[in-house]
Amino acid sequence: MADKKQAGAGKHGKKYNNANSKLTVGKKYTIEEAFKLLPEVTFAKFDETVDVAFTLGVDPKHADQMVRGAIVMPHGIGKSVRVAVLAKGEKAKDAESAGADFVGSDDLIEKIAGGWFEFDKMIATPDMMVAVSKVGKLLGPRGLMPNPKLGTVTMDVAKAVKEQKLGKVEYRAEKAGIVHCPIGKKSFGSQKLRENFMTLAGAIIKAKPPTSKGIYMRAVTLSSTMSPGISIDPMDTINTVGGGA
Repeated sequence: MADKKQAGAGKHGKKYNNANSKLTVGKKYTIEEAFKLLPEVTFAKFDETVDVAFTLGVDPKHADQMVRGAIVMPHGIGKSVRVAVLAKGEKAKDAESAGADFVGSDDLIEKIAGGWFEFDKMIATPDMMVAVSKVGKLLGPRGLMPNPKLGTVTMDVAKAVKEQKLGKVEYRAEKAGIVHCPIGKKSFGSQKLRENFMTLAGAIIKAKPPTSKGIYMRAVTLSSTMSPGISIDPMDTINTVGGGA
């Protein structure tokens, strides 16, 4: 009995294997082919998240090769985002009018210092950043630290709140040079997912560091929460989206 359990360990289920059988081993699909194929290999009963992973020819350990940014997906990503804003006076009123879930200043800083993290994104006006630094060690590891490069440290808090609510996503190259990012839900349908993908791919191509040598976009993989990965041809991605990466 133990031998049988061991032999079956790590193997995929029947539904996964059936989905995987629809993919050609070693084939790199065009963007059009990949998004037509996606519904055929997603099998979970819940509304799966669809992700894409870009393997890039960069070494993020070097600051001049970091690929990082934020974009607003044209169709959002199907996730409700709780936004906290650190601002005072008129800017606090602007944030409230724009639909921020939590607005405050020193009072919110105190709550965070006490272990409160009931929000997904934090936006701050520049004048609040000295106060934010007091809880930087708590916010940083959770990916919640406001950052001017990502548009979360700004005087235009109303715009920032609306972008986050619409589906602004951050992308960042991990240690192995892989950018992994959600592009929506299975229920979006192929067309909307494809348009979100094109927006993300275009941003990553534009973010190519000048110091990156050789092939920049080495691999692109599309998948849902439960599905096998669909390999997309990097050259088709570059040629379709545009940009000489």
